[in-house]
Amino acid sequence: MSQLKLSNVEVGFGRQTIVDGVSFYLGEGEIGCLLGPSGCGKTTLLRAIAGFEPVTSGRIELNEQLVSSPGQHIPPEKRGIGMVFQDFALFPHLTVFENVAFGIRNQSTEEQRQRVNLLLSHVGLAGYGPRYPHQLSGGQQQRIALARALAPKPRLLLMDEPFSSLDAELRETLAAQVRNLLKEEGITALLVTHDQQEAFAMADRAGVMYHGRLLQWDTPYGLYHRPAHHLVADFIGVGVLLHGFVTDDLQVDTALGLLRGDEVVGGTEGESVDVLIRPDDIVIDDTAERRAKIVARGFRGAHFLYTAELADGSHLLCMAPSHHQYDIGEDVGLRLNLDHLVLFPSGFCDT
Repeated sequence: MSQLKLSNVEVGFGRQTIVDGVSFYLGEGEIGCLLGPSGCGKTTLLRAIAGFEPVTSGRIELNEQLVSSPGQHIPPEKRGIGMVFQDFALFPHLTVFENVAFGIRNQSTEEQRQRVNLLLSHVGLAGYGPRYPHQLSGGQQQRIALARALAPKPRLLLMDEPFSSLDAELRETLAAQVRNLLKEEGITALLVTHDQQEAFAMADRAGVMYHGRLLQWDTPYGLYHRPAHHLVADFIGVGVLLHGFVTDDLQVDTALGLLRGDEVVGGTEGESVDVLIRPDDIVIDDTAERRAKIVARGFRGAHFLYTAELADGSHLLCMAPSHHQYDIGEDVGLRLNLDHLVLFPSGFCDT
């Protein structure tokens, strides 16, 4: 059963369309994520799902009930949705305990105590109940806002950049904890972020938005390994597009030579294509026959990310452990580690 279903949803302000024909669904207990650059429409879409923005076209259904359409608009407070805002929106005159318990004031004192203490423990702030929001850091306030939204066990939880104030290590840890908590309680959730690692840590399904359109809705694995659009490939992970031609036996002839994977995703015989090459598709191997010249490198801690130039001037990205360093201008061998080929028609595909 679909817990959340969007069908051709459009949201606009005046003559400007902000969200353009978006469709996707989340099953009960699934965690979804909307990714995309700033200004792509993902927060506006989240607000439309919450009921803060009307839709100009399409339908939003929650638990198979129509909640938004041009002729129907159920107000936010009647949708049974929890929401975590970027600006936290905590009540400054209430303690941390009172903030978290705000949505469950109809429960007994003991039920409130147990629920609040459980959530504070889950977000790493056990014992902070008597404090006030002004006594907390921004990251701590963000975690309290998350606990408050979870307290009533909403049927749908919406999160707008919920970990943006946290440092990288705490963000990853808390994302995993929140995912486990949502799964344990069976809460369906939709997260908005521009951080793909955050999305990968949280989401069962994810989508990339660009200029108001949803380019692809898939598993995180599918977005990375089988992007449906140039822009998805560009936004998710890193890589380059290498020009080539599909041969009659479904190999691709490129500056790297004939490429072949276990499967070919996109492209037909004789077509001029761009092949997506990720850094993990290329292994620097001094004994390999394919040669390239190192033209740039970036230190990434456990590894270096190198830019290698082929004989025709094409550039590739490849990685090597940081204890084995190559110099700029050095000639290296490249070994392919491709198990499938992702192809796009040559040239940039506009949305």
